[in-house]
Amino acid sequence: MKRRRAKNILIISLLTFSLIMTGFLPTGERASEFKLRRVVIDAGHGGKDPGTVGKTSREKDVALSLALKLGQYIEELMPEVEVIYTRKSDTFIELKERASIANRNRADLFISIHCNATTTGGVYGTETFVMGNKNFNANFEIVKRENAVILLEDDYEENYEGFDPKSPESYMMFNLMQKAYFANSLSLAEKIENDFVTRVNRSSRGVKQAPFYVLWTTSMPSVLVEVGFLSNANEERYLNSKDGQTYIASGLFRAVKAYKEEIESL
Repeated sequence: MKRRRAKNILIISLLTFSLIMTGFLPTGERASEFKLRRVVIDAGHGGKDPGTVGKTSREKDVALSLALKLGQYIEELMPEVEVIYTRKSDTFIELKERASIANRNRADLFISIHCNATTTGGVYGTETFVMGNKNFNANFEIVKRENAVILLEDDYEENYEGFDPKSPESYMMFNLMQKAYFANSLSLAEKIENDFVTRVNRSSRGVKQAPFYVLWTTSMPSVLVEVGFLSNANEERYLNSKDGQTYIASGLFRAVKAYKEEIESL
């Protein structure tokens, strides 16, 4: 285990250096010229992985519907921004491949859409995550759930170098990446939650940090949005309604638009 962990740290260090050399990291003059040209929208789960399940719906279906609606808004209202989807149908996409899609396409932004759940039906509200380990123990249950899709993949032990989504020790190396994008990721996350409260009239549980695999391995500002709890009957109805999905997707769009205006005005 020690040897494998050391290997992982070495790989991450080399990857970070490679990203800097190839221009992925926003350094120097490149940072001041940063523009939002390409967005990857990731509908969580899919195919054999339903995600969390409510009484009448599945996370994978709600996430896909919202992802397509958000993408449609961006394509229609910000035609200068290219939209790339990790999936556009009910298909299973490996967690590593979701990040790879964004990295291969040199995306400027990565947004992963999910639904939350808890054993307590009264819990409700939205929350948006950025990469980080602050309050790790408090967020560990949701981290385990969202990263556990790895266990459904073929040859996951080899593909993920022994990473165990259920083991707190496996997350020690997560701090070594995404620091270059933290400020921008945080800015978008704050805009999302603010719009949900002020424009969409949703209850916000705030912006949080957690070591989600897709946030750790994407080489651009990235957020993971939990749009509500399918374990809450009222939120499940809202998230499956036409109006609810329109309002949520509109809030995400306005946050992306405001983020674009902010970074391109620097």
